[in-house]
Amino acid sequence: MRLHLKLSQNTKIVPFEYQQKLIGVIHNWLGDNDIHNGISLYSFSWLHDGTMVKGGFDFKYGARWMIGFYEAQYSKKLVAAILRNPAVISGMYVEDVVIEEPSCNREEGIFMLGSPVFIKRKVTEDKYRFYTFEDQESAELMKETLLHKMDVAGIERDETLSIQFDLSYSKKKIKTATIHGIRNKCSMCPVIIKGKPETIDFVLCVGVGNGTGSGFGSIY
Repeated sequence: MRLHLKLSQNTKIVPFEYQQKLIGVIHNWLGDNDIHNGISLYSFSWLHDGTMVKGGFDFKYGARWMIGFYEAQYSKKLVAAILRNPAVISGMYVEDVVIEEPSCNREEGIFMLGSPVFIKRKVTEDKYRFYTFEDQESAELMKETLLHKMDVAGIERDETLSIQFDLSYSKKKIKTATIHGIRNKCSMCPVIIKGKPETIDFVLCVGVGNGTGSGFGSIY
């Protein structure tokens, strides 16, 4: 289940590194929960429709924000919490919520990003390697992560699944996003996903790559 939120105009400048604040908002809405430390069967986008200004972003006409959960109970809990407290960040609040139920109607193909795709793997005890669309291994790593999430969710693995970056996209770029003081290298590049209709629904909720619970890898 996915929630498409319409946010009001901000009253203060939204800082460049607002991603961490969105994580806090979601977990505040959820209250006590057991999803924070486990593998993320959810994803959320960055804020859309803003303009870059000095010190951050301005959302003169409000913002769009998408949050998806594989487990519908969390979506329902979030909606109830939003009704009680619609505040988000920088004076913005939720004006409207549109609920998108799984439909198995989305076809495989090219999916645009709601937030950058982050891929990492541990190479030594205290060192990680980041992968982007420039790395050939990225396709297999994105598939590996999604198959693992299917295992965690108790879903039968989709052997027809494939995920890869759309390297024909002319505006693809590598972006750095800082979370908890760590600079993470990620990709701004659409992805091509092939698989069963129920798999497409699953990945629309849980996102692609690593760190989807921290605002990476959401797709439209």
